[in-house]
Amino acid sequence: QVQLVESGGGLVQPGGSLRLSCAASGSIFRFGIMAWHRQGPGKQRELVASITSGGSVNYGESVKGRFTISRDDVKKMMYLQMNSLKPEDTAVYYCNAAHQVNYDRWENIWGQGTQVTVSS
Repeated sequence: QVQLVESGGGLVQPGGSLRLSCAASGSIFRFGIMAWHRQGPGKQRELVASITSGGSVNYGESVKGRFTISRDDVKKMMYLQMNSLKPEDTAVYYCNAAHQVNYDRWENIWGQGTQVTVSS
C-alpha cells in the first residue's frame, strides 16, 4: 500500500515563505501526475499546482508567480515552495498522486494534509 505524508506546514506571517514536502512510501511502482491541493475554511478543495512525470507544471491562478512545485522521483518526494504568502493562502494542503499499480491499473492517492496558516 502506497502512502503520502505531508510536512512543513505551520504559522507564517504575511509575505513569508514555507516549503511543503510530500514523502511517498510503500510498494511504489511509478507515479504519474502529482499535485498539491488545498482547502481553506469554508471553501471547496482546489488545485494549487501539478507536475507531470516529465516535469510539466501547472498552477492555479491565485498562486502563479509565488509558488513553485517540484518532484524528485529518486527520493520519492514532492515539494511546494510558497513565497509571498497571503492570509488567503491559509488552508489545509494535501498531496495527491496518480500511482501506477501495474501495467494497466492506476490508483489515486491522497495524503492526510498539513495546515498552513498565514497571519500576523
